[in-house]
Order: sequence, then C-alpha cells, then structure tokens
Amino acid sequence: MNYIELNFTVLSSEDFISDLLINDLSELGFDSFEYTDLGFKAFCASNLFSDEKVKELVLQYQDKFVLNYESTLIPFKNWNEVWESNFEPVIVNKECIIRASFHQDFPEFEIQLIIDPKMAFGTGHHDTTRMMCEYLLETDMKNKSVLDMGCGTGILAILAGIKGANKIVAIDNDDVAVSSTNENAALNNVKNIEAFQDVIPSWKYDNLDIIFANINRNILLAQMEAYGNLLNSNGLLFMSGFYNNEDLMIIQLEAAKNKLIYVDHKTGNNWAAAKFIKS
Repeated sequence: MNYIELNFTVLSSEDFISDLLINDLSELGFDSFEYTDLGFKAFCASNLFSDEKVKELVLQYQDKFVLNYESTLIPFKNWNEVWESNFEPVIVNKECIIRASFHQDFPEFEIQLIIDPKMAFGTGHHDTTRMMCEYLLETDMKNKSVLDMGCGTGILAILAGIKGANKIVAIDNDDVAVSSTNENAALNNVKNIEAFQDVIPSWKYDNLDIIFANINRNILLAQMEAYGNLLNSNGLLFMSGFYNNEDLMIIQLEAAKNKLIYVDHKTGNNWAAAKFIKS
C-alpha cells in the first residue's frame, strides 16, 4: 500500500493550531504525523486519502491563519526506513525506556519496552502516549483486567502485561494496528494479550478493572457510556487524545453522566491525559 504525505506550512502566532489541525486530520484517516520547523507532515494510506475532504478542512482554517500544503506519494517500501531514521528511544519516569529492536540494549532501566515503529500510532514520542505510559507506571497493574482501546502499536497493553496485568484486551479499528500489537507483544514476550479489530467490545467484555483510551475527543465522548458499563465499581479509566482547554471540561462532564468521577490530569504541549474512577 502506498502512502500520501502532506507537508503543511502553518503560519500562526498560536502554537496549538497545528495540533488542532492534526486532530481533525486524524478523523480523515491520517494516522501518523511529524512536526517540522514550519509546521508538520501528515501521512495517510492512499486508499483512504480524499483530496476533496482535505481541501474542505483547510478552507475552515484559512480565514484564521496562513496555511498551505504540498502532497507527495510515498511508496510503501520506503515507509519503515523513514520511521527508523527518525525513531529515537523515549524515557518515561526514569524507570522505563521505549526503544525499537534495532536500538542498543539499555540494561540500566527496570523496563525496556520494545516497540518496532511501523504505521500504527503509539511509540511514546507523542505527549498523549507518554502521559498514558506515566499513568500506567504509577498504577498497580498486578492481576488486573485491562482494556487498551485504540491500541495502535499495543504499547499500553504490552506495558500493562509487563507490570503484571493478568487479562488484557487490545482493540483497534485498524488491522495494521492489530498485527503491530501482536508482533510487538511477541518482541516483549507478553503472551496474555487478546488483540482484535473492532470498534468497542461491549458485547463480549465487562467487569474490567482498568481501561486506557488514547483516541480523540469525539470518539471518547461517543464511547463514554460503554466505558462506564465495562468497568467494575472503583475501576479506573485513563483517557487522552484531547486538549487541555475546554476539551478537558467537556470530557469531565460526559464522564460524570456515566458515574466516572474525575481524579486528576496531566498536561504536555497543550495535550491532556485524565484519570477517572467509577463510583
């Protein structure tokens, strides 16, 4: 499969404008992003790309700031080379390092999480993934039942397994993410992850202790009721993929409707991750 690269130039005094545009592009099928000095690059599988929809989206922003983009076709065979050339290890909470299999060994870290960066989201570089990893490392995972919703590379599901979770379900609507989760689980010798392609498993799983959902605001809002139904009493819900502005307040209000009580949140570069407990 070929990919389309859009190289955006964003001229605005507001730093978060690129993040807003990235959030909207993710809903159009773009699954990977790379910041540049002048803006960012966005990548989308060619079979999902709609130039018409991108142009409609850009028009919504052009009255607010200067924005333009150039498109390039990227052959699939070059994609992993691009990832590998830009992928550096990530340290989380000083106890965990996220690295690829082609990196050197780091025995000084208690946890070495091996994630081979393909086309699925979640390598620890983005603030949302990093903050969710921080929350996971701070939480007792021993013998817990866990759902990683929108699993991407499987990074959260795998880390939960390393930390002692005994039942782990990983869900994504992208078959590339599911295969990536299975491959990365094998790299980390985590054998108790059930990964499959779906939207939400309300028909099959309940009585969960912990849910991780790093997606985007609109999907989180749409699935909030299901999260509440899936969790045990006093179960924990961790969410990210939204901004530390009115988004966080909207998420809190919707969560409260489903007996999910706000505990606290983390922030990073205008992004937020929040913790909730089921009352």
